[in-house]
Amino acid sequence: MKSDPSGTLASWNESSDLCRWSGVVCNSRSRVSALDLRGLRLTGSVSPYVGNLSYLRFLYLQDNQLSGDLPHQLGGLLHLEVLNASSNLIGGAIPANFSRCFNLTTLDLSQNALSGSIPSDLGLLSKLQVLKLGKNNLTGTIPSAIGNLSSLTTLNLATNALGGPIPGDFGRLHALKVLQIAINHLAGEVPPTLYNLSSLVFLDFASNDLFGEIPGDVGYRLPNLVDFHFCFNQFTGLIPPSLHNVTSIQSLRFSHNFLHGPIPPGLGNLRNLVMYNIGFNQIVSSGADGLQFITSLTNSTRLEHLAIDENLLEGVIPESVGNLSSRLYKLYLGANRIYGCIPASIGQLSSLALLNMSHNSISGGIPPEVGQLRQLRMLGLADNRLSGEIPAAIGNLTMLTELQLRGNQLSGNITPALGNCRSLQILSMSNNSFSGPIPDAIGDLKGLRSIDLSLNQLSGPIPESLGELEGDVYSYGVMLLELITGKSPTDEGFAGDLSLERWVRAAFPDELTRVLDAELTTASICHGGRRISPEKQDECLVSVTSVGLSCAKESPDARLTIREALSQLKRIRDGLLKLELVITI
Repeated sequence: MKSDPSGTLASWNESSDLCRWSGVVCNSRSRVSALDLRGLRLTGSVSPYVGNLSYLRFLYLQDNQLSGDLPHQLGGLLHLEVLNASSNLIGGAIPANFSRCFNLTTLDLSQNALSGSIPSDLGLLSKLQVLKLGKNNLTGTIPSAIGNLSSLTTLNLATNALGGPIPGDFGRLHALKVLQIAINHLAGEVPPTLYNLSSLVFLDFASNDLFGEIPGDVGYRLPNLVDFHFCFNQFTGLIPPSLHNVTSIQSLRFSHNFLHGPIPPGLGNLRNLVMYNIGFNQIVSSGADGLQFITSLTNSTRLEHLAIDENLLEGVIPESVGNLSSRLYKLYLGANRIYGCIPASIGQLSSLALLNMSHNSISGGIPPEVGQLRQLRMLGLADNRLSGEIPAAIGNLTMLTELQLRGNQLSGNITPALGNCRSLQILSMSNNSFSGPIPDAIGDLKGLRSIDLSLNQLSGPIPESLGELEGDVYSYGVMLLELITGKSPTDEGFAGDLSLERWVRAAFPDELTRVLDAELTTASICHGGRRISPEKQDECLVSVTSVGLSCAKESPDARLTIREALSQLKRIRDGLLKLELVITI
């Protein structure tokens, strides 16, 4: 180990009994049976001498900053039952001789920088129950030998670069409960035998190149499903009607496919439903009652995310929309064929953070009850047929960051109450019939980075305060956080109260490496033919992250200005390049 910031390993010295060393557990014969070094922020590599601990049964190395390759000597630990080295920076290939650890029940190497292919010899680990290799850089195809692991309950290969088909041998994994193979390059049809694994609880093959139809009886064949995700693929056919009979279902994500036909009946059976996302398909409904399935969803009292956008759904939004779950925070209805008025009951959805009804044919006024949605951050009503004035109650939306009203028939004066929306960053009101002056209060929106009032009938002077608005410092901060984490604020993991900024802030600074892009933490920065020391690189990343967090604070008043942010980044850069450089050998 190169460093031990917590000092946990200070007790490791030859003058004391090793069985009393921190993190060491011995058996009755004073042989080391377990090493528990998780979460100690250790750096360096895994020592090959660990392979000398011939009685070792449990090896916990997760949540550190370990790098280098996994030593092949670990393959000699014949008594090893659990190897968890997840959430590190370990690279290289998975040692093929791990197959000699025939007592392994858990092998978790997820969230590292492993490369190469998955060794087919892992299929010899007949006792293996948990195999997690997700979030690495693994390539090649999935070995069909994985289908030999008859005891396997959890298989996570997600977020790699694996290609080829899903092995048909997976149909022999009858104990499997969790199958995660999302975010790869898998292609072809899903093997029919996969739908016979009746123990499956979590099935996720999102973001691949899979095609074909999901069997209509999948809900009967997989009666224990809780999460079923096949979004971002090329599936065709209908939404399987039987899925609406699986009462244990919590999450159904079908978006971004080529599904067609109607929404099948039975949504009211899904009382445990948390997410229902069928957006970006060709789902159809017709007539004024075409959205009555929303009424069925009022039985789903835990519903948080409802997305039916970018389909061919026709109808009027029912008044029952206000009876949806009090937990609902995302409601996407945009880009359909919805008409009629926005029901006043929409104001009852007190947890709503994102409401998008843009690109429809909705008419009538904006109901003042919208002002009751105090948690709202994005309101999309663009490109409809809305008329009348903006209700003053919209000024109650103090957390609103984006307001899209362009392309309607709204008229009257722009309400000064918009000045109370202190978090507003994007204000789009073009192509309406607004008249009168631009309220001075809009100039008080210091976080505003985009304002479009074009194609209206506004008159009078442009408020001087508009010229005092700060640059887009918030977006700049988010951009910095995206660069250093490799994550996007729109990633599925950021939902509810968890944003990219909060995720990074929770790890800053002590556990920052857990959220940094692995390519940054393992790369060498060179200048003038010389390599900057890893310690100084780490200091630089901490400093840049600090700037990003300071720019992306929720309160606009607490953020750095663009000038301050750029000045700090320049100092970081200049300081880094003036450091004593370590010659690369």
